[in-house]
Amino acid sequence: MNGYLIEVITYLSKGALVSLSIFAVTLVISFPIGVILSIGIRKNKTLRFMIRSYTWFFRGTPLMLQLFLIMYGLPFIGINIDRMTVAYIGFIINYSAYFVEIIRAGIENLPKDQFESAEIMGASSFETYRYIILPQAIRTQFPVITNEIITLIKDTALVTVIAISDLMRNVKEIVSRDFTISPFILASIFYLLISYIIIRVFRALENKYDYLELVS
Repeated sequence: MNGYLIEVITYLSKGALVSLSIFAVTLVISFPIGVILSIGIRKNKTLRFMIRSYTWFFRGTPLMLQLFLIMYGLPFIGINIDRMTVAYIGFIINYSAYFVEIIRAGIENLPKDQFESAEIMGASSFETYRYIILPQAIRTQFPVITNEIITLIKDTALVTVIAISDLMRNVKEIVSRDFTISPFILASIFYLLISYIIIRVFRALENKYDYLELVS
């Protein structure tokens, strides 16, 4: 029995690494893109229209559909990529759209005099966003960002639809083969553990920002 359990855990761990890879790559790339576009949306009408159209489409259609569009649409126009690349592209594009709106909302909720004060002090546009606007906007949106990142780790299960051997696909294989529910329990523990870590990390960051504000 112990040997079987070790075998199951080992097999599920391989899938968990795939899920974590998609999660990490998506977060590291999509969040900065979201920040950049949330600034770009304020620059001019043409850019604002393009970014809003982008966020409207990718927030308004299912991620599963987007994965299928990338997987079958790109080869249709002569671009062939492997399934993991499809997953990376799909998740990054989708979550960038969500982060754009989250950060944009944080920026727009700040008092207008933040920009005016920075301009009077002679700060450049880059310095204004880098040192004044973005830290405050991101800080106020911590709860929303935390929820979005938790959703991201759970959404990685969607890559099963394009036949990637992530955690949930490996779970289904073992359950179908051995008629046991233990893989479901192990998968639940994995997702709960990652969610707990995310919550703790952002709670620590939130407390750190609160402390710095009190000190200043």
